[in-house]
Amino acid sequence: MFHRLTLFDMSNELNVVAVNQAFQALQLETYNNRHSANANFAVHQWQWNSAPECVLDLEVILQKLSKQQKLDYVLQSSQQPIQKIKLAVFDMDSTLIQAEVMDELAYAMGIGPQVALITASSMAGELDFEQSFRQRLALLKGFDTAQLSAINQALELMPGAEQLMKGLQNQGVYCAILSGGFSYFADDLAHRLGMQQAFSNSLEEVDGKLTGQVTGVILDAAKKVELLEQLRKTLGLSLSQCLAVGDGANDLPMLNKAGLGVAFHGKPLVRQQAPHQINNFDLDTLLHLA
Repeated sequence: MFHRLTLFDMSNELNVVAVNQAFQALQLETYNNRHSANANFAVHQWQWNSAPECVLDLEVILQKLSKQQKLDYVLQSSQQPIQKIKLAVFDMDSTLIQAEVMDELAYAMGIGPQVALITASSMAGELDFEQSFRQRLALLKGFDTAQLSAINQALELMPGAEQLMKGLQNQGVYCAILSGGFSYFADDLAHRLGMQQAFSNSLEEVDGKLTGQVTGVILDAAKKVELLEQLRKTLGLSLSQCLAVGDGANDLPMLNKAGLGVAFHGKPLVRQQAPHQINNFDLDTLLHLA
């Protein structure tokens, strides 16, 4: 099998020494060992061919290092040479932006803590997403849509989001938002970041007030997977050419479906079940995986 290890750390060469020693102990001959660095982190990358069981031993060493040091790693394995990413799909709330939009609407309406508690339980996988979504949205009935613009303008991008999207666009990667949030915000964010498409939920309004409902089918975890597959097939790509990034429990199915699924600063359940994770660095680290 073909393997690739990408290590992100704070330029701690001792970590690199430890990984190289692990390769020697496992009698693995690596090639194309790449190193790059910027002001915030260093990137080291190794590639090799070996049987799958050797990777299990390496994983134990990497997990131990990651618990002791501020580092992240992505260990990929494939029957075929690892391909370039051509499609990248992203969750929006707490992934591309530093907020949960529904919570922000609730705070503006004066019911923030009540809705935020439901959101947290849903993202942790304690509540069914669609059920919790409808429950939270119903509480927003009567919200004045004139406030949406100000809330949208106040949303802060996740650190590294702009750099990541610029880099992906330069590489010709098709980028889309797959969000359980709202199209008012997702559409604008996709345009702002130069992404190709955004899929999310359309808020229903009557006379300038939210009705507490959405128009159309709710974009839940299953719908994210469906859209990922739809985009992949339309672009004529294999799953190994697809990157998916998210943080919540409703992102897990698409993270596990994509050839490269990465939990970005994921909730505890997501960190346990996602194929890969970035917990210590910004979004632009993902460029080194594309």
